[in-house]
Parts: sequence; C-alpha cells; structure tokens
Amino acid sequence: MTIKTFAIEYDAINSKNTFTNGDTINGRVIVETSKTTTVKSLVFIATGEARVKWSEQYGDHHHVYWSNEKYYDIQHHILSEKRHDGTEVIGKGRHAFPFSFSIPDGKFPSSLKTNIGNIVHKLKAELKQSMKLTKKAKTHFTFVSKADMGIPGLMDPQHGCKDKSVGVFGSGNVSMDVHTQRMGFKQGEAIQLTVKVINNSTRSVKPKFVLYEKKSFFAQGHRKISINEILKEKMESIASSGKETVSTLITIPWELPPSILNCSIITQEYKLKIHLKLKYARNPEIKLPIVILPSSEVLAENPPPAAAAAAAAAFGFEAFGNPDKVPWSMPPPSQPASQAAEPPPPCGAHAVYPHASGL
Repeated sequence: MTIKTFAIEYDAINSKNTFTNGDTINGRVIVETSKTTTVKSLVFIATGEARVKWSEQYGDHHHVYWSNEKYYDIQHHILSEKRHDGTEVIGKGRHAFPFSFSIPDGKFPSSLKTNIGNIVHKLKAELKQSMKLTKKAKTHFTFVSKADMGIPGLMDPQHGCKDKSVGVFGSGNVSMDVHTQRMGFKQGEAIQLTVKVINNSTRSVKPKFVLYEKKSFFAQGHRKISINEILKEKMESIASSGKETVSTLITIPWELPPSILNCSIITQEYKLKIHLKLKYARNPEIKLPIVILPSSEVLAENPPPAAAAAAAAAFGFEAFGNPDKVPWSMPPPSQPASQAAEPPPPCGAHAVYPHASGL
C-alpha cells in the first residue's frame, strides 16, 4: 500500500477542547507514503450541518422522516504547485500539511449527538489519485454557539402562580406562588427557587420540582420529542390550613449542554416544573423555561445571591465559573495537535420563551 497513513488532526485552544464563532482552528493533514507518490489533489474541507431522521409505524405502513440543513461548507486546496500534467508529487515518508480555518461568525447551533438527530461540525481531507479511490479522513470538533443574549426576558425575574380547588375526598383550595431570579443561567450556576404555598384545604400537600431537558426534532411537518429528567427533589409537606414559603438551590451541572434555540430542525430546551403533590387529585403545576448559557458567557445582570454562590462553592463550583476549570465532554485530540429586583408580574405571568409548548 503506497499511502500508509492519511489523517487529519487539529490543536485544542482550551482545556475543554471547544470552539465558538470566529475562532481559528489550526491543524495538519498527515500523509505517510511508502514511496514517492503522484497525486491529483489534496483538499481540506470544513462543514457544519444538522441532520434528523426517525421512523414511525402506522399499521402496515412504515414511514421515515428526515431533514437536514447546512451552515457552512468551506474548501481549500492544500497542494497548489502542479506539474505540467496537472499532478503533484509527494516524496516517501511522513508529511504534515498545515491548515488554518476560521469558523464563520454566524448564528450556528452547538454540536449535538443523539440517536435521532445530530448537529455536526467537522474537518475533512480528501486525497485524489489517478485510477484510485479517493482517500478520505475526518474528525469532529465541538462547537459551542455564542449565547443569544437578546432573548426577551432572559435576565428578568420569573414568576408563576396556580390555584386549585380540592373537591374529591376533601375540601378547600391550595395556591402556589413560584419565583426564580431570572430565566438565563450559566453552566454550574445555582438557581434560587422560592415556593410560597397557602394550603386552605383539608389535606396536606408536598411541593416537588423537576428540572428536565426537552429535545424536539422536526422533519416534513412532523415532530418527535425526547424528555429527560436532570434533577428532581421533594420539599417538606405543608399541613392542612398551613402557609409556608420554602426556598432551595438548584445547581445546574457543569456538564449539562447549553440550550439550542437557533436550529430550525433540532431544539434543546430546559424547563423547571414545580408541582404540589395532592392525594386523589390532579397535581397543580407550574412550568418555567430555563435557558442554559455556556459557562464562558459573561452575564451583565444580577449576580446570584450570596446564598446561591455559597451553595455553588460547597459543590466545588464557582458562582460564575472558570471556563477552563472542567473539561468538556469531548477530550482533546492527540497533541501536537447589581440591580434591585423588580416586583414580580401579575399571577400567571412569566418571561417569554422562544419555543413555547405544552411539555
């Protein structure tokens, strides 16, 4: 075999091995030959795209839904000095052909991999020779989109409330008021959740919360949804004819991927659901959207309360995070390579979320 090695590698620029809009990726295409070799071209390619595909069964009919969208496709010819016959010569041995690629400064979604859809940012190389199959090499890199700080209500306090009559095996009513300091939070930051419950019923109630992730995939006018619980916790029961305000800190895991709201065929959203556990009755619940921002983002609004910062520190996190402290989910390739809070809005109001839905 004349071409012994054909590979592409790149250099990490931080401990997480992530890249964002405008970053430059430096790397090299490795070609190792057993003898002097004639080639037609050596091309470097960088692409970013999203793809979804799933199947559904309707009786005897099996239907496949799919869609894709491309964000960029950049090509660069690495070997440019050709001989008179249009070919080029690579000598025997190992060669490293350098490349430098600047990620376009566009609103591209972050990398994502699931069994239904992927958002892929990758580097490729193609080596063409006469009368031979094209040799190909590729590697993925983790792209983290810059957060859209222009989302309406991102830094505003959130508030929701719910009243429910207890009419089965009991009487009276219960009400719940829920507050968080804002909608947007960074990875590793703590959400301060405050729940006020007035229990004017004959039964005890128990507040619970769940932070969950909702992925939505869109293709050919259809949608497929995947729900995954991230964190959940029960609070102390509140007795009949009782009134209590309880607070808790919900620390967003550092490894939790940021929200994806800028892709037309894949979205990754987070919601905080708070509900009251009532026996023999439907549980009243409130859902508040949560936008998770990359830890490198600088939030210009209110810092977390001192209690939230202390709790985050107790878990080994910094309140506003050191972006280089914890590695990202993909390891690096082999090297060489204060404002006063405004009063809450009226009952039932909360910040506008860009992808409202029932779940």
